[in-house]
Amino acid sequence: MQQQKKGGFTSSLGFILSAAGSAVGLGNIWRFPYLAAKGGGGLFILVYIVLTLTFGFTLLTTDLAIGRKTGKSSLQAFGAVHPKWKFIGPLTFIVPCIILTYYCAIGGWVLKYITVYLTGASSAAAAPDYFTSFITSHISPIVMMLIYLALTAFIVYNGVEKGVEKFSKIVMPGLIIMIIGIAIFSMTLSHDGRTAMDGLKIYLVPDFSGLTLNKFMTILLDATGQLFYSLSIAMGIMVTYGSYVDKKDNLGQSITRIEIFDTGVAFLAGLMIIPAVYIFSGREGLSANGPGLMFVALPQIFDKMGYIGIVVGVVFFVMVAFAALTSSVSIMETIVASIMEKTGKTRKQISLFVAIAATIGAIVICLGYNLFYFELTLPNGTVGQLLDIADYVSNSLLMPLVALFTSILIGWVVKPKWVIDELESSGHTFKRKTLYTVIIKYIAPVVMAILFLQAIGVF
Repeated sequence: MQQQKKGGFTSSLGFILSAAGSAVGLGNIWRFPYLAAKGGGGLFILVYIVLTLTFGFTLLTTDLAIGRKTGKSSLQAFGAVHPKWKFIGPLTFIVPCIILTYYCAIGGWVLKYITVYLTGASSAAAAPDYFTSFITSHISPIVMMLIYLALTAFIVYNGVEKGVEKFSKIVMPGLIIMIIGIAIFSMTLSHDGRTAMDGLKIYLVPDFSGLTLNKFMTILLDATGQLFYSLSIAMGIMVTYGSYVDKKDNLGQSITRIEIFDTGVAFLAGLMIIPAVYIFSGREGLSANGPGLMFVALPQIFDKMGYIGIVVGVVFFVMVAFAALTSSVSIMETIVASIMEKTGKTRKQISLFVAIAATIGAIVICLGYNLFYFELTLPNGTVGQLLDIADYVSNSLLMPLVALFTSILIGWVVKPKWVIDELESSGHTFKRKTLYTVIIKYIAPVVMAILFLQAIGVF
């Protein structure tokens, strides 16, 4: 009855593409390239790959195994693992609720830039103050957000098989083709004596100059934080997706493919962006982070390409919209599935309710740049307004906390064998069981505690 109500993936490929789609979002497109440039190029990439194959793999495996073994979404799955640890469920539920509001606001920004390039106003978008002028306006950001949220809600409204899985099967191959295409194009560019190979060296060659223990720890923590964005872990998404996976599927093999898919897309995103930014803006252009890189630096670069820049700009922002939608769909799906399971209401009813609630929250986030504008210094030393605060609470506070509690629950309370047995229940051998056991018991709790303490400003 529960499976009929929630739905499920019709194939292993559908699950892998949907899970990878959740992982491949805005964080992969703009956050990974920025952090790679900031963290010594190849040095950051090396650290990130090692973490993905060890630490990230462990948390991803844990979330998916909990979901499949309990058959429940994140809100109730942890209570099914151990009744005294059911408090983790509400924490995982809060995370996507917060993220959905500002993710839809940013998704609206992406749609705005698609319309700008399609209507031939790309030169205006290249102006240094264009982005600020847009997000501080009262109406336009809300309109674009509503369109983006409606697209997300429509996909979730149609269910797992006809909505989430079908959308992922169509969009993910197209997304990969566009990323590869732009990456290849970027490698053909040159400007003012700078070539793509110069930018490629910055991106791929490890920079050990001035490397200190403190700097390496910063790179390590940045790469660890990026795992949360990239793999959609510690936010209930993979627990929910795990509950949709058939018991006969080789979960360990699927996890490996998701790791490869996600890391490959992040790497290609850097290959697509870093050389182009360096060619036209030099090293100083690489200092732009987050929205500054995607909505300010890149439009200026596209403008310098002439007419071909308009085409590249359209393809780029359509690609980013696809990536963003695959993630926001998974975020909303997690919320909808949890409430469905708790209340017994239909998917259509809950989807509409969540869409309305998300609309209210996202409008508040949009107005955080004008009507509700204020600045607050966060415990970690950064200064932000509503969107930054929401991002800080969800990603810097709650997600490390969820991962910390989860690693203690699996590593020390129910023991790693609980997860290992689930991965081998389909008759397949879990080849990395020793690595998993060591990390979930000893490494994950320490790293998560450090990330949380750093977020609250202890050090």
